[in-house]
Amino acid sequence: MKIELTVNGVVRTLDLPPLVRLLDVLRGPLGLTGTKEGCGEGECGTCAVLLDGEPVNACLVPIGQCDGRMVVTVEGLAVDGAPGALGRAMAEHGGAQCGICTPGMMISAEALLVARPAPSAAEVRHALGGNLCRCTGYERIVDSVLRAAAARRGAGEVGP
Repeated sequence: MKIELTVNGVVRTLDLPPLVRLLDVLRGPLGLTGTKEGCGEGECGTCAVLLDGEPVNACLVPIGQCDGRMVVTVEGLAVDGAPGALGRAMAEHGGAQCGICTPGMMISAEALLVARPAPSAAEVRHALGGNLCRCTGYERIVDSVLRAAAARRGAGEVGP
């Protein structure tokens, strides 16, 4: 099946069976390995990407459902090829530990920050609720998102 989708701002045309997982397409033919596989069952949020601006678990999305749609991966959150405020805050404030959950956390945080540029800590916790982390205890992640929100507001930075 011919599928055309926009990934991180680039139109891609693929010829694939419609039930191949979006996660496998991103990591395989498209070479975007920032999106990680955790559970493969939609429970951990590790493989989260933005699909038309909404966070989804890429392990649960058949590529056939992506025809004509926009996908943003963690690579797409970069600003001019460098980490944006969110990526910098995650690195500088301990929001990224082993790195497995970080791409999914960043995608969920990005969706929140686009909708609510000045979220409360409770709103950040709620937005990250579908993402599991075994390293940080979440406080550093929440702090990183709040710091990124403040930095973005101060710099006039917007998401993808």
